[in-house]
Amino acid sequence: MIIDAHTHFYDPTRPEGVPWPPKENALLYRPTLPDRFKALAEPLGVTGTVVVEASPRIDDNQWILNLAKEEPMIVGFVGKLPLEMEHLEAYLKRFTRNPLFRGIRAHASELGSRGAVKALRLLERADLSLDLHVNAESLPNAVRAAAAFPKLRIVLNHTAQARINGEPPDDLWLERMKAAAQQENVYCKASALAETAAQQPAPAEAEYYRPVLDALWELFGERRLIYGSNWPVCELGADYETVFQIVDSYFSEKGERARQRYFAENARAAYKWIDRRNLNRAAQ
Repeated sequence: MIIDAHTHFYDPTRPEGVPWPPKENALLYRPTLPDRFKALAEPLGVTGTVVVEASPRIDDNQWILNLAKEEPMIVGFVGKLPLEMEHLEAYLKRFTRNPLFRGIRAHASELGSRGAVKALRLLERADLSLDLHVNAESLPNAVRAAAAFPKLRIVLNHTAQARINGEPPDDLWLERMKAAAQQENVYCKASALAETAAQQPAPAEAEYYRPVLDALWELFGERRLIYGSNWPVCELGADYETVFQIVDSYFSEKGERARQRYFAENARAAYKWIDRRNLNRAAQ
């Protein structure tokens, strides 16, 4: 079983269009839907995905949940709701009626205000996760949130924007990621490697990414690293197969148990995603 825990689905041809990506980006500004993803991912053994919402429009959360009704490959959904929005609790109650709604995504820079603290309390109480857009500068916010809400599962996105250039990550990133990793409720997606690589097109060899992957492995170990492709954004750096093979090559070196944890089990622990095959069997 392989779960891609970071994909984006959207459709610019909808009557209301999409707020992201911009029309000027010809690669990304086109329908990005499950059938296209499955054509790329299923031949590599990917069996499910956790979709992460990129749109700031509240109703687009429901659009993904509606899409998931017809697509069992979607095993979870991380929505986008502002931490300080009015009526957040009501929206969470609305969306969590669907068990595929597994959490929300925010920027770590949003943490710390009174409204954000209330939102984190709601997420923890509802047994939801928090995905964080984060970098070295905002990592201390994530650490404080994790310490204050130890039952809230926090997932750092995209290696916390580590520098990807074939060299070891910088000292500030290492120091602050070490503090984050000391919080046992913090996970990290080893993702967005290709599209953020300094060398473009992105190198296909895992060796180029090894310094950052080694740092992540040393910090988070085999139980708190998660696979996410960031498709279709990853295609800015490399095609899906290359993105997959980079991390598959690296984590296969760690043994089959570690590989399975990275590609599926750690995402299950972080998101409690839904195995829809079991649901289908139960319904029969």
